[in-house]
Amino acid sequence: MTRPIIQVWSLVITFFSLFYINAVFAHGRVSLESDICVRNMGGSMVHLSTYQPQYDPEAEYCTEIPQAGEFFWVLDLVDDALRNMPIIIQLVTGSENDDSKTLISFNSKNHPDGVIKGEFNLNEGDYTMRIIGEGVPPLHYEYPLRVQMVNYMDAFRTAMPYLIMVLLLSWLSTKFMKRKKVLINK
Repeated sequence: MTRPIIQVWSLVITFFSLFYINAVFAHGRVSLESDICVRNMGGSMVHLSTYQPQYDPEAEYCTEIPQAGEFFWVLDLVDDALRNMPIIIQLVTGSENDDSKTLISFNSKNHPDGVIKGEFNLNEGDYTMRIIGEGVPPLHYEYPLRVQMVNYMDAFRTAMPYLIMVLLLSWLSTKFMKRKKVLINK
């Protein structure tokens, strides 16, 4: 009787361990076209990475920046056509739908290696990073940046495997206790 229970528990623990490990590697194993940090318009792609090495030297973020303060950003111009045109980078307050105020705006004319980088110092809140390629036709990319704000969807996704495991363990324990009670009463 205890052997099947041990097998069930082993299976449950293995399943949830594998589920959690796959969730951890979800961003790192996606194709460039599926990457949430990539914007595609007119066949031209750009990729944004943000970093806060003062808090976590190895972490790479996209649009969810965990701490207010200084952060570094790197914009990869994936397509060669973008490398030969002037690029305007703007940082504005709020999201693209709000009345926004431009905080920073600069032009980048020379980027043969396809990389534009810089740093911003931002307070907590919503911002939008606009990338405008001055070609014909002009290309517009937008990244909504959330600085030190709780992303409830990510928190829910992180907690969900544990919640499922607790519920499953509770259910299995209840079944086991009822079965044991029935066997004792016989």
